Amino acid sequence: MKVCMFHLMPYRHLPPDFDQHYRSAYIDPGWYDVADPEQVGQDYNWTLDELLYAARAGMDGVCTNQHHQNVYGFMANPSLMGAILAKLTNGQHVAIIQLGSTLPSTTPPTRIAEEYRMLDCISGGRLVAGFPTGLPTDATISNGVVPIEQRERYREALELVIKAWTARETFAWNGKHYQLPMVNLWPRPIQQPHPPIWIPGSGISATAEYVVDHDHCFCHLSYFGAKNAEAVADRYWDLVATKGRDANPHRFGFLQLVGVAETDAEAERVYAPHAEYFFHKLLYIPPYFQQIPGYQDHASLVRLVKAPLGEQVNLRALKAKDFFERGFVIAGSPATVRDRLIEGVKRLRIGHLMTLLHFGSMPHELCVQNIDLFCREVLPALRDLWDDQWEDRWWPERLRARRPLAAMAGGEG
Repeated sequence: MKVCMFHLMPYRHLPPDFDQHYRSAYIDPGWYDVADPEQVGQDYNWTLDELLYAARAGMDGVCTNQHHQNVYGFMANPSLMGAILAKLTNGQHVAIIQLGSTLPSTTPPTRIAEEYRMLDCISGGRLVAGFPTGLPTDATISNGVVPIEQRERYREALELVIKAWTARETFAWNGKHYQLPMVNLWPRPIQQPHPPIWIPGSGISATAEYVVDHDHCFCHLSYFGAKNAEAVADRYWDLVATKGRDANPHRFGFLQLVGVAETDAEAERVYAPHAEYFFHKLLYIPPYFQQIPGYQDHASLVRLVKAPLGEQVNLRALKAKDFFERGFVIAGSPATVRDRLIEGVKRLRIGHLMTLLHFGSMPHELCVQNIDLFCREVLPALRDLWDDQWEDRWWPERLRARRPLAAMAGGEG
């Protein structure tokens, strides 16, 4: 199994009464009301330092993603961060995972194709190319994408990107949403025919069906823990079987918030305020930001009405102990975290585990401690899962060999 460090890069310094004045961390907060430019710069640099530390400490990959106009994660162009990570991890056995840039909001989408192939070249062929459909808040409210067009724009754009990476001759693209008279990317990715593609999603909808049809990796970004993801995982694996695909765990990725300390009590004490900050101030999204008419396709809308995914709860009404007890955050001693992660990985058949080792308002020093404890005391117990049965076809080929043990101890192998 591959274990990676995911980072949302949130703003860590919101005032204590933020959630009393703003409906959400998305769209509404005024920059000049809540933010400090110097602290934002510090957050950017801390994020890079934390991801680089995770790479040296033994993580298989480091993950970035894209959001717009929010404090929950303000990495507006993950390719900028990915370029720094690609350069500074050269010589290390670490994948650069862009989870990534949103195609429907980018015109022309060949811009992302160009940025990603640059990252693949800079990293020496270590890129994992992630292509999220994009949040409706990002696409529609921030960037003016017509909701009913978002998914069809996405699929056309991804088809264009793959052809731009692989076509042997210059070509014209005359699609419904994009028209380009001449496409001839320079350079092309090192990985052939193209870097592995991961597509994130929050549930089993038309997106998951599209992913399985095209044999990409589906990454479930739920933020609500493995227990709450069981229904999603079961439907995903049923879909995989129905489509005649193999049950390779590496075609399924999962995101989990994790906090490690010397004891369970210490972990809950240390991480409690940051868990509450994350779920109360950052992750909370009013339904009208998510359920924009036209964004969901018919099948997904019917499924949501008949059988809502996850727990329909008011996150701001819960306390830290609720987030720990419900498994939204796995917090505890190394032994506790190991056992709970292994249980979740086996139950959901996770082949790519993305750990959110920084969440909420965690200061830099605490994040580094969390990474260090996780990589020394938890990561070695996860590494062997699935390796004796399945090949990871959704991983850069030159990184498929087991990472050297020296790197897991903090070296740079």
